[in-house]
Formats: sequence, structure tokens, C-alpha cells
Amino acid sequence: MEVMLAQPRGFCAGVDRAIEIVERALQLRGAPIYVRHEIVHNNHVVADLRAKGAVFVETLDEVPAGGTVIFSAHGVSRAVKRDAEVRGLQVFDATCPLVTKVHIEVAKLRASGHEIVMIGHAGHPEVEGTMGQSERGMYLVETVADVERLAPTQPDRLAYVTQTTLSVDDAAEVVVALKRRFPAIVEPKKADICYATQNRQDAVKFMAPRVDVVIVIGSQTSSNSNRLREVAERFDVPAYLVDSATDLDPAWVQGKARVGVTAGASAPEVLVQQLVERLQALGAGSVRALDGVQEEVVFPLPKGLSKAAA
Repeated sequence: MEVMLAQPRGFCAGVDRAIEIVERALQLRGAPIYVRHEIVHNNHVVADLRAKGAVFVETLDEVPAGGTVIFSAHGVSRAVKRDAEVRGLQVFDATCPLVTKVHIEVAKLRASGHEIVMIGHAGHPEVEGTMGQSERGMYLVETVADVERLAPTQPDRLAYVTQTTLSVDDAAEVVVALKRRFPAIVEPKKADICYATQNRQDAVKFMAPRVDVVIVIGSQTSSNSNRLREVAERFDVPAYLVDSATDLDPAWVQGKARVGVTAGASAPEVLVQQLVERLQALGAGSVRALDGVQEEVVFPLPKGLSKAAA
């Protein structure tokens, strides 16, 4: 059995930044530090930060007065920001800058009188945060069928944005449907699906035809990890999403000559290495990293969490 590793895989710049924000806040202010929602959607990362003193909450009501709270990488609504300010909470915002870019787009489009269609998954915290950038004039669609049912009040003043972690191919189908129904719809100046999502999906597209099965490291709540599994399945390759090496069913790889491995943007590399070790214990011989994009993106930390402050 040969193991092929997708490139790139694992942590993106936004996830690196979000985790570092929590760790530096703990160094600077001490535990407990409260984090609204999971900082990133990975059980291993959340458990590690919880052990260091982070307390994960779903609402700001759970944060004591005067406490320090960190907004997750997925972003929050304007209402959540107002609530934090009213309650006098010390805030460090770990929203991924590429999500913030979408929030700024929404604000500009609404200011110019456009209604906005957001392509995304209902209930995902990034979607809730982006939809919450405006109190009205926002519509959510997930599928082409949703587009057909869409009834905006200003169909001639319409724009769209997208969740940053969507399937590139699925989102493209929805965009085609939007443009067919609303030819004048305004599109983002630069695609909202982030570079890391695009790169990891492209890496799976390159890997999938070369392997007999694909294992994706990532938590079930991770949108981009689920999309990687779906991308592999588009090539008629069996694909499985696992939180860690212990979730691997040996039957999935039994008799397979080539096993492809990748990881979602919120999954640490240590989990990949543990999976490789498990595969080696099951008979894998060579481990080969495939060619792919080398990412060098780095995002700055918020003010107050510089190296000097930490």
C-alpha cells in the first residue's frame, strides 16, 4: 500500500491566526479566556485550547461582566458586536480577514442600495455572521432550487456574496442559476471562496484520480473538510471524513494499492502524521507528498496581541 499526501492540506493562514490569538490572549490575560463558538471547527484544536484555559460559549450571556471574549474565525453579526460593547467586554476578534472582506462587501453593497443573495449553508456560523451584517435586504440560498424560489423585492438591484468554505463547483452552479434569473446581478470583485478552500479542493482533484480511496482529516462540523470529501466522491473514489486516526476503519483501505490523505483547513498536521502511522501499521509502505501549491499567506494579529504585548 502506498500513501499519497495532498498538497496543500491542513491549517490555513486564518486558522493559524485564530489559534494564535487565543494562545496569546491566554498568555497576556491569563485564564479563563472566553471564546464565542468553537474558534475553528476542529475537535482536537478546541480540546487543546480548552486544556490551556479557554472557555467556549455559544452566547455572550455566558461571559461574566468585564471578561475577555474572542470572536471565532467564522465572524459574528453586528448585533453580537454591539452586545459585547454594551456589556463592556474586552474583545479580541479572530474573524478570518477573508471573512471580514465579505462583511465589508455586504456593507458597501447595502449602502449602495443593493439587496444581497448569500450562497451558503444555513446554520453555519460564518453564514449567520455575514447575514447579520444587515438587518434587511439579505437572502440565503444553498442550491439551484433555492435560486428558482427566490423572490427579492428589488430584482434589478441585486448582488451576491458567498460563504468562504463552499465547494467551488457547487457554488459555480448556483452562480450560473443566479445570473440566468437575474442578468444584472452584481458579483464580487474578487471571488469570496478563499484561497485555502480553492487550493485544497484543487489538490484533491489532482489526487483523487491517482488513488483508490481518500481519507480526509477533519471534524464533522468543518464545512471545508466535508467539501473535500465530496470533491473526492465526484471522481467516484470512496472518501471518508475522520476526526483522527482512531476513526479509521481498516476495511476502508484493505486491499487498496494507493490511499490518498488530506486534511481540512482547520485540522493540524499532527493528525495527518498520526493517520500515516496508523496506515503504516496496517501495511502501508511508501509515503509520498504530491506536487501542489506552496502557501505563504500570513495574516497580522489584532492590536494588543503583538509579540511585544505577549
